[in-house]
Amino acid sequence: MFCFFAMGFVDLVGIASNYVKADLGLTDSVANFFPSLVFFWFLIFSVPTGVLMNKIGRKKTVLLSLIVTVVSLLLPLFGETFPVMLTAFSLLGIGNALMQTSLNPLVTCVMKGGNLASTLTFGQFIKAIASFIAPYLSMWGAAAVIPTFGYDWRILFAIFLVIGILATAVLASIEIEEPKAETSNAGIGTQFANAFKLLGSPIVFLSFLGIMCHVGIDVGTNTTAPKILMERLGFSLNDAAFATSLYFIFRTIGCFSGSFFLRVLKTRTFFIISVICMALSMVCMFMGTDTMILYAGIALVGYGNSNIFSMCFANALNAVSEKQNEVSGLMIMGLFGGTLFPLAMGVASDAMGQAGAVLCMAVGVIYLFTYISKVK
Repeated sequence: MFCFFAMGFVDLVGIASNYVKADLGLTDSVANFFPSLVFFWFLIFSVPTGVLMNKIGRKKTVLLSLIVTVVSLLLPLFGETFPVMLTAFSLLGIGNALMQTSLNPLVTCVMKGGNLASTLTFGQFIKAIASFIAPYLSMWGAAAVIPTFGYDWRILFAIFLVIGILATAVLASIEIEEPKAETSNAGIGTQFANAFKLLGSPIVFLSFLGIMCHVGIDVGTNTTAPKILMERLGFSLNDAAFATSLYFIFRTIGCFSGSFFLRVLKTRTFFIISVICMALSMVCMFMGTDTMILYAGIALVGYGNSNIFSMCFANALNAVSEKQNEVSGLMIMGLFGGTLFPLAMGVASDAMGQAGAVLCMAVGVIYLFTYISKVK
């Protein structure tokens, strides 16, 4: 769980890019390049990390991801030039791709029995705490520079650096029994090909698409919710920003409560409840013109979408238990959906307003309805 908190460090890139833009006088297009790096590295490193786990084991791969993350947090403390920040954000994305791919399978070595989805969901709750507090730490640092450090908003990096070092030390100090790393003599190319062949398994491929839809709806809601309030209710940008906070609040609540419900309900039952919440949210955001209806829609998608990742991920891992490392890499590669959905939503919103962006997200919700029959 300590490592899941470190996994949440990656979400600081959103608030940090705004401060970097102001400090370096960047344009929006250049500043927005920083967050896009995160999804790019998921596309590149997820499957290779699955292959790496076969060679060195899951715990060592998580430790490597923590080391890369610690280095990424250390760099901004020495300066805030464009090359330094570009390198720091790239390493943060690489470290997070390594961590998300290897930490989830490592949990299967600790948790026995049928509580994997519940445990992964609780991990997402812990991760959400780090995501939630990052903006507040940076705002606190920007408002009152601490003389001892003098890092203004970058005190965020210093605090997360200390936590990252502690997480590395704690994980390194404990023994975790895990499946013996494979000693295959096959070449790297063959191992990559074998990993991608797993997409030929229907449950793996459909779970991969499910995670793409989950992340696309997640990023899409963060982007679109404030715009809906501005378009329909005439809110200013500062007032509309509450929509993003509302989404994160209900997503955090969903992760916490989901860790309980997934222990007392069948996974398929809770999956159905989650998707129904998301479907109702799409109706509210597409048709709503009242403040409370729109808030209800944002809250419903936050709660409903909070556990989809864990359930799809656990479903795929349990279906191909002998190839969990490779399956984990493929599932995490699905986070690239966070790049694809916003692109489509941007085109749709230009054509027909924010209702068009909601329709794009609704396509993802419709797909999740079709996935229900595959949930074990």
